[in-house]
Amino acid sequence: MIQSTSLIHLLHRASQIAEERLTRELGDTDVTPRQLAVLAMIADREDPSQTDIAEATGVDRSTLADIVRRLVDRKLVSRKRTKLDARAYALRITDAGRKVLTTSMPALARVEAELLDVLPAKTRGELVGLLADLTEKGARVEA
Repeated sequence: MIQSTSLIHLLHRASQIAEERLTRELGDTDVTPRQLAVLAMIADREDPSQTDIAEATGVDRSTLADIVRRLVDRKLVSRKRTKLDARAYALRITDAGRKVLTTSMPALARVEAELLDVLPAKTRGELVGLLADLTEKGARVEA
């Protein structure tokens, strides 16, 4: 059966499982795992542009624009035009966004711990490192 050994299928299933668990763990925060990743990325940078966030997260520009619009509508993120490029927006996390991020991080940590807990302790760090290499080097191949 090709599904059980296909790297693409296994990565997709692992991602589905992780997102389903995180969504369930986040409960009524009404923030999706992808929105949480974008929110964290905005919080970690000083006035990043949507292009900066798209490049850092790997989320395509049109999807990111929709995510940012939803975060702005919920007042979790503010955006303003940059002085250097009138077409670009500088993003900034709001106090409400920081609160959502702060309350969501324990859920993220619990889900990650649960997922890694199924693996032998000595391979957990290795898996994370391999996935980081795959995403970093895979992104360079696309460019």
